Amino acid sequence: MIGARPRPFSLRAYRAVAGLGAPLARPLLEARARRGKEDPARLGERLGHASAPRPNGALAWLHAVSVGESVSLLPLIGALAAERPDLSILVTSGTRASAEILARRLPPQALHQYAPVDTPGAVERFLAHWRPDVGFFVESELWPNLILAAREAGVRLALVSARMTEKSARAWSARPAAVRLVLESFELVLAQDADTAARLTQLGARVAGRLNLKRVGDPLACEPAELARLKAEIGARPVVVAISTHAGEEALIAGATAGLGEDVLTILVPRHPERGAEIAFELADRRVARRSRGEPVTGANQIYVADTLNELGLFLRLADIAVMGGGFARGFGGHNPLEPARLGLGVISGPIVFNHADAFAELADAGGARLVDDGAGLAAVLAALLANRAALAAFNAAALAFAERQGDQLGAGLDLIRPLLPAA
Repeated sequence: MIGARPRPFSLRAYRAVAGLGAPLARPLLEARARRGKEDPARLGERLGHASAPRPNGALAWLHAVSVGESVSLLPLIGALAAERPDLSILVTSGTRASAEILARRLPPQALHQYAPVDTPGAVERFLAHWRPDVGFFVESELWPNLILAAREAGVRLALVSARMTEKSARAWSARPAAVRLVLESFELVLAQDADTAARLTQLGARVAGRLNLKRVGDPLACEPAELARLKAEIGARPVVVAISTHAGEEALIAGATAGLGEDVLTILVPRHPERGAEIAFELADRRVARRSRGEPVTGANQIYVADTLNELGLFLRLADIAVMGGGFARGFGGHNPLEPARLGLGVISGPIVFNHADAFAELADAGGARLVDDGAGLAAVLAALLANRAALAAFNAAALAFAERQGDQLGAGLDLIRPLLPAA
């Protein structure tokens, strides 16, 4: 056991308020479940009640919040599973979509549970049942009750692929004693980028190095038979795939591809597939087919809405060019350009990419990404690349080469992580 350090008033107040609000947790979770935001069959996990027995032996716990962070953990999980087959792995996350993806992609020695809400009772039940030896938090998941209780229970903690925006740093800096105590709970901190490292250091963390898990990993998988079937439906048509799009971006991208010729097929993969009907209605004049309804791609279709989960690898393999969503609409900050790059696709995005600024800048310098200001700029770049197949091939090859160079990060990170693991 690690002795509990005195908590500053702000953290004592936070714990007290969370405890007083605990009776409201179940009704709030049930209300979220009615809206499809929680899994009604597994609400107990959110309250710290495990739905699976703890495996015997040493247990490593990895925690992420939602889909992007959970997927980024997969290379680390795979490396730990391969290197330490004796080590059981518990992965926690907070969203249904992340749970569905992890259920399909975790190795046999790993299991998933929903993360407990940050009330004292839920946290204590979770830790009492699972008794992890080591815990890895990814990106910016700083839940004070969970982190401090784990530390006090003797769990060795690491914050990996850490990311902190300037806005978050400003908010935490208003409670300097609180954030220092939380960050000092981590024996190892590995930051995604130099700006995050500087912000975390200023707030009291001991940053040991760099690791951006969103830059490493294997290419997304797909079903070969389905890939062959869709290729046969599409034929020789040029294909523009736009992934992780948000409201407003589908119309902008469809407008940019409208002048490329009726033979060009635009596949839209929204960040939230439940928006499929909304997108199809908005673009009805472009002869839309929807994946979720089983509608085939015909020569009459100009737009194919890929409103399903876990099939991004399939649609990227159909593409000649990839457009990344999240960069044209305010409030999202872009999405990870490495997923298309790993499959040999250069990336075109809007200008608002602050969440992945380093990756876009480096990929652009390598010749595998382009940022455009608006729909007109997107249309011009798409037209130029489709008209010059040699330039398109070079663009895509540069992206693949850049993605392949990122793999060294994981090995360096593992060298720093190994001393925290329990003995074999």
